[in-house]
Amino acid sequence: MSNAIYWFTNDLRLSDNPALIQAIKDERSLGYVFCIDPTWFFPNRFNCIAMGKHRYSFLLESLIDLDSQLSAYGQYLNIYCEPPGKLFQRLYNQNGVRRVYHADNSDFDQATFFQSLSNYADDIEVITGQPNYLFQETQLPFTVTELPQSFSKFRRLIEKQATPVDAPISTPTQFPSSFLPHRNWRRTVRQPDIGSGPSFEGGERCAQEHLRNYFTSDRPQTYKETRNSLDEWTHSTKLSPSLAMGCISPRQVVSALKKHEHQFSANQSTYWILFELLWREYFSLYARRWGSRLFAFSGINNQKPLTSFYGERFQQWCQGTTPYPIVNACMKQLNATGYMSNRGRQLVASCFVHELGLDWRYGAAYFEQQLIDYDVASNWGNWQYLAGVGADPRGCRQFNLQKQTETYDPDGEFISAWGGQTYHTQIDSVDAADWPVMPQEH
Repeated sequence: MSNAIYWFTNDLRLSDNPALIQAIKDERSLGYVFCIDPTWFFPNRFNCIAMGKHRYSFLLESLIDLDSQLSAYGQYLNIYCEPPGKLFQRLYNQNGVRRVYHADNSDFDQATFFQSLSNYADDIEVITGQPNYLFQETQLPFTVTELPQSFSKFRRLIEKQATPVDAPISTPTQFPSSFLPHRNWRRTVRQPDIGSGPSFEGGERCAQEHLRNYFTSDRPQTYKETRNSLDEWTHSTKLSPSLAMGCISPRQVVSALKKHEHQFSANQSTYWILFELLWREYFSLYARRWGSRLFAFSGINNQKPLTSFYGERFQQWCQGTTPYPIVNACMKQLNATGYMSNRGRQLVASCFVHELGLDWRYGAAYFEQQLIDYDVASNWGNWQYLAGVGADPRGCRQFNLQKQTETYDPDGEFISAWGGQTYHTQIDSVDAADWPVMPQEH
């Protein structure tokens, strides 16, 4: 007995999924699997968890939608809540699984896991399909190991070559039947503490609807002018959670963008949407290029920053009670919704590293826990960038928080809406000799 499974990861969709399509073409019978790893919910070395309530709720909504779509083809998704290594061992021994299909991605831990499967037994075959990227590796004007060390160089090479983005692939019309026993996983799966929020809803069908609604409107025409808004829902694409979970592909976004430009017009704002997708592409390749160094304190150049860890400062930042109102408002928004604007992320990260002098990895780990649109490459790559240990050729970038407040919240509406004006005036409650410093409420 020799069976095959397709192991979904961050590619929770049926359309434009080359790895899944390859499995469908190759196999007459196919099991459809997703693993919820219990370690996601236990504190790591940074005292954060890998999967917070907002993203977990979005994940479950996406899995329910994927299962529902498969059921329309007479198939089903099996979801298991156990360590992936233990799950595979059981599928190997009890269900005769000998071939594992999956989509390649930038997650170092996932890549390590799938590589380990090949060593489990001599009769295991791991088939790694095309990742959730804009370009295939063969389309790039360099190898991954030759990836430019700055985004600007990467972008210029891509644009100089005029590298085309392939058209997305349609959903298959037929799916091989599953050999795995059907599990009633909705009764046994860990339930989320809350919903993913009124603004975001997980799943491929919701993502496709949002994609259509956004690009058939005139909002992309002003994206560049509005994208730095701290709190306005319509001022950015809001596609990031669906891209991170793989409910839509970046190629599908580019396809919708091109249709929009044909219907309306191409301008600096529509180009800037592609520009942001190129940033995402760069960090995906960056994560693959550098592997475990994505998480190293000294970054990719082995240069340790002059920061440390102060538990009290870290908690102030997490809870939004620092001496910096704009930072507090952003952090309270993140904690309540699982989302923060790109501008807000830059401000709170700059404060974390510079004003608070904290080890950037703790900030990255807290973002991993809280963000509904967490993407391992973009998150850790951006934190390295801000901390001066990554892809920024200019080194550390510090934002003037007062100037940023005057620019992006001149009337204080955002700070007031999220309670950022309530804070402690001191960063520390003890001085260098550990004598207590009484905080003053403001």
